[in-house]
Amino acid sequence: MNTRKLALGDRNIIGSRVTEARTAQGMKQTELLAKLQTAGVDMSIPALSLLEGQKRPVTDIELNALADILHVSVDWLLRRE
Repeated sequence: MNTRKLALGDRNIIGSRVTEARTAQGMKQTELLAKLQTAGVDMSIPALSLLEGQKRPVTDIELNALADILHVSVDWLLRRE
């Protein structure tokens, strides 16, 4: 598994949680992107990398889809558990 080379950004608070949930399930970024596509969320590999690196904002539609796909709550992604 690749390790993050750059420090996390400050554009969202869910990126590290998305990475944590995705890797805990043994899911690759490409698999997550395919599931997002099926859910109607069109995202590129660079956009997902930026999201996970907390270097791009997340829309409410993306947030909801990520929670559903990763089988976690929106509150967990937002660190509001």
